Amino acid sequence: MQQPWRIAVVGGGIAGLAAVLRLRERCPAGTRVMLFEQSGELGGKLRTGQFAGLAVERGAEAFLMRDPAGGDSAALALARRVGLGDQLVHPAVGQAALAIGGQLRPLPGGTLIGVPGDPAAIAAVARADETRDPDDGRPLLGPHADVAVGELVRRRLGDDVVERLVDPMLGGVYAGRADTLSLATTIPGLAAAARREHTLRAAVRAALAARPPAAGAPIFASIDGGLSRLVAAVGQAATVDGGPVDVTLRTGATVRELAATSTGWRLVVGPTRGAERIDVDAVVLAVPARPAARLLAAVDAAAAVGVGALDYASIALVTLALPDPDLPELSGFLVPATEGTTTKAATFFSTKWAHLRRADGLAVVRASVGRYGDEQLLQRDDDELVATVHAELGRLSGARLPAVAQSHVQRWGGALPQYPPGHLDRVAAARRSLRDARRGLALAGAAFDGIGIPVCVRSGENAADEIVTTLEGVRR
Repeated sequence: MQQPWRIAVVGGGIAGLAAVLRLRERCPAGTRVMLFEQSGELGGKLRTGQFAGLAVERGAEAFLMRDPAGGDSAALALARRVGLGDQLVHPAVGQAALAIGGQLRPLPGGTLIGVPGDPAAIAAVARADETRDPDDGRPLLGPHADVAVGELVRRRLGDDVVERLVDPMLGGVYAGRADTLSLATTIPGLAAAARREHTLRAAVRAALAARPPAAGAPIFASIDGGLSRLVAAVGQAATVDGGPVDVTLRTGATVRELAATSTGWRLVVGPTRGAERIDVDAVVLAVPARPAARLLAAVDAAAAVGVGALDYASIALVTLALPDPDLPELSGFLVPATEGTTTKAATFFSTKWAHLRRADGLAVVRASVGRYGDEQLLQRDDDELVATVHAELGRLSGARLPAVAQSHVQRWGGALPQYPPGHLDRVAAARRSLRDARRGLALAGAAFDGIGIPVCVRSGENAADEIVTTLEGVRR
């Protein structure tokens, strides 16, 4: 008689939770799935808090509605699957700006993360040197090549486009710099087009044309009441009583060691004294790069080195409640590093999201502080960060900002992966090595497949599918 499967998922962010739910949906009756999360709560960077009487995000703010092929994104599909499809909210204001020279200039359209297909469209904020982008009779990139975004754009359109457009946009998403971030990982559609097209302008136009039409549908969504509701709903759907698969979600449970056994894997969980040893048939690792590398070191040294090479940026999110400020009708703005400010981006929450608008005029504004390599800025205490951000927001936006009525500082140490050129190849090599060396171990999450809620959900689901396929093969 075949024994029921036992599967461990290490990491309780949205990738790990998505993996658990997929395993519950696909595994045969009698399977036991155990999730281990080191911290005291699930959700990773999805965290909603109460602020000024409102549910305001302290981490990720929203997710894309569509996937690159034009269908529902993995995050949207997940929200609907756990009963939150009628709880979606969308931005009421979508126009953002760049803060340049004391002015807010509208963020130009028709770009890919700031890289223009038509240089004339960005003339109000940056000067593109089209003479540097000739047709040399061959594709911009080789079939499998990857470069830093900044390297390609500087070479083809000049420094101004990088510093005033691309770098602040990448900084807003990744807290990184254009000159160090991988094109293939951060702008995959442009990388694919650059392997066919002979100029950067043509590559941008081709990548934009390949996107499915939006047909007027919203681009972004969140959950009314906050993204922590999505985390809770996935956890509840995964553990609801009466199902054929037994799921346990454990917080405050650190997985200290991972080792191969003759039949699968052994995890050492908990404090050094009194640690548990838990044997399973398969494992999904859905943790950041460094803890993943530490656990992989005794399993596959080469894979551990490849995974552990990834570095991270730390950030702080400073949220302010301002009584009746004179804010522009924008969703927010980005700040180029050349402006020399601590603030790198700001979101006017109560303007952007209609459900967060208060009748008394109290506005909620959130600023992001910290770029890769500028961690010293985060050494300031909370009061100093709040004062600095408040002063800079007024100067950058040109708005009259009253005194702060309430503030909150959320620090995320080592939060955002900094994908160097070749990242996807290194991850693919690590996965091949793990598959060749040992069956039933899958990698999931932002450390491997990119940031964004839909990407992480899909990564977790793919890892779960890989585990099911592997264990089914073993049974046969």
